[in-house]
Amino acid sequence: MHLIIDGYNLLHVGRSVIYLNSIELQWERDRLIDQLSAYGKIKGWEITAVFDGWQGGWSTEKRERKKGMELIFSRLGEKADEVIKRLVKEKGSGVTVVTSDRDVSRYAERMAVAVIPSDQFKGKMERAIVKPEKEIEEDEEEGREAKKKGPSRRPSKRERRRRAALKKL
Repeated sequence: MHLIIDGYNLLHVGRSVIYLNSIELQWERDRLIDQLSAYGKIKGWEITAVFDGWQGGWSTEKRERKKGMELIFSRLGEKADEVIKRLVKEKGSGVTVVTSDRDVSRYAERMAVAVIPSDQFKGKMERAIVKPEKEIEEDEEEGREAKKKGPSRRPSKRERRRRAALKKL
């Protein structure tokens, strides 16, 4: 599985104050990269994190490998959303996008790519880093409800893709 993550979108999940000075932002970004790297090693997945560089970045797109994952900083004048859309188009349905941005979500869903909201992914990532895999499976089994009776209703393709991606996380 290959995860494409909207970096700043995930970084700001659950924050009431979004503005950080450049030193705080760098520290928070490094902390997020450490968490994503640990999660990628636990799961054995390839992770690409995309960060905005459109306001104060480089004249060209900057790509680097750090702690076993790929980091992409968009070029000056280009938002991370545009880079994510381009990656989704290049890689196709074999990826999963982590974002809460509606525009990116709609685009990815049109391309038959599973989209996971940032807040749900962050919770799963934090639990996976803290708990061993066996404990996570036991917790999920306890949380399962009995099947309801009555006429069945099949979820949409988009919802089935999202549920399948969430199960893998």
